[in-house]
Amino acid sequence: MTTRISHWIDGRETPGTSGRAAPVFNPATGRQTGEVDLASAAETGTAVASALAAAKAWRRASLSSRSAVLFRFRELLHDRSDELAAIITAEHGKVLSDAAGEIARGLENVEFATGVPQLLKGGFSEQAATGVDVYNIRQPLGVVAGITPFNFPAMVPLWMCANAIACGNAFVLKPSEKDPSAALFLARLWQEAGLPDGVFTVLQGDAEAVNALLVHPDVAAVSFVGSTPIARHIYETGTAHGKRVQALGGAKNHALVLPDADVDMAADAVVSAAYGAAGERCMALSVTVAVGDVAGPLVDAIAARLPKLTIGDGAQPGTDMGPLITREHRDRVAGYVGAGAEAGATVVVDGREADVPSDGFFLGTTLLDHVRPDMTVYTDEIFGPVLSVVRVDTYEEGLELINANPFANGTAIFTRDGGAARQFQFDVEVGMVGINVPIPVPVAYYSFGGWKASLFGDTHMYGPEGITFYTRGKVVTSRWPDPATSSVDLGFPRTR
Repeated sequence: MTTRISHWIDGRETPGTSGRAAPVFNPATGRQTGEVDLASAAETGTAVASALAAAKAWRRASLSSRSAVLFRFRELLHDRSDELAAIITAEHGKVLSDAAGEIARGLENVEFATGVPQLLKGGFSEQAATGVDVYNIRQPLGVVAGITPFNFPAMVPLWMCANAIACGNAFVLKPSEKDPSAALFLARLWQEAGLPDGVFTVLQGDAEAVNALLVHPDVAAVSFVGSTPIARHIYETGTAHGKRVQALGGAKNHALVLPDADVDMAADAVVSAAYGAAGERCMALSVTVAVGDVAGPLVDAIAARLPKLTIGDGAQPGTDMGPLITREHRDRVAGYVGAGAEAGATVVVDGREADVPSDGFFLGTTLLDHVRPDMTVYTDEIFGPVLSVVRVDTYEEGLELINANPFANGTAIFTRDGGAARQFQFDVEVGMVGINVPIPVPVAYYSFGGWKASLFGDTHMYGPEGITFYTRGKVVTSRWPDPATSSVDLGFPRTR
């Protein structure tokens, strides 16, 4: 028996009326567990109308009352994180510890947003001109939408909605139809925390719902995380319809390992970052650039660690890596392994030959050595448990390789040389940099985002830039003169 998964509109679960639905699977078993409604353009309009009505009232709520709701939401999410982790694992497949880590990183963003009274403080200049004061304020946009990916069904929505709601907006979430239940869990927690109905909406759907949001006149801004082709479409369509858009795209994250690096530490870090969540992370390290003589020992160290990883159902204790999200994606990733071998890469560890459960969408870990930049395993975002090693002779050659890549989300360097690390952070053309840190996702009081084809728009996500994205500035110039001194003056206003 399968579960029907519906929308959340105006504070309650709302069954779809489009007549369209999509299957939801447990990737560890391969069995269908649910069916999610897919919204039509008309249903999208209903959801936005509810959010618009709620936004008009919510923007009038005091900053302290908004903060109080966020504090209650934070406590509820913290206390019930185990429940949410189980939902994520059941629909995405990642191991429970990884799902718990995802929620913890989302909680950090909620905690940042609870400080909204401080974050929205403006500036004030007394006596800017004679009898004139000037001050600036930031105000909410109204209805904003978030379109989120399957790989982080809780964390990425929390990157968006916490700041958006704290700033006084109503938020419409369109989660991935592959793992939609986490979004409904968040909706119930928001309601329990005291958020007024309509301020947080869940619109289940596919491309039809996305495109309806992008052209709807009452949606003021859109946040997106996903692949680069879709990010470009979101940005171009949304901005063409007058919306503010931040669209985070794909990645091909490199780890530059210098000859002086601690090989064991680097190997541990690379294995963790490349194969965690089966490589289905936009910040996964999918390319290791080995400089000089470190290449051989590093490849051997990585290969020695892979047989020790336990691959299986993420809900079972002791599992290190779960399945991929769908059978089709599993087969696509396996195809890249074959293509790499045919192109001349050395297959050190072949995930297609791994001893994995026969049920579900499993693929073992793959390690490819002697990869060249012209191979598809290097050029394409694979989004699976495949690590490519590119060998270079010098730091300069490795830096040039990274900077030439069209993706620029995250990168890392492994070295014991502080000067080399500092030079790297200065030279590299990537949005997020780790120094002996394999996955440099910023803490919540900074902001997340890449460069080049990894970001469309001019603001990064969450943190201070998230506050900027979900508000617009207003400058007020006030004067309270003595009526006796008033006179007509057709000249341009002057400050002296």
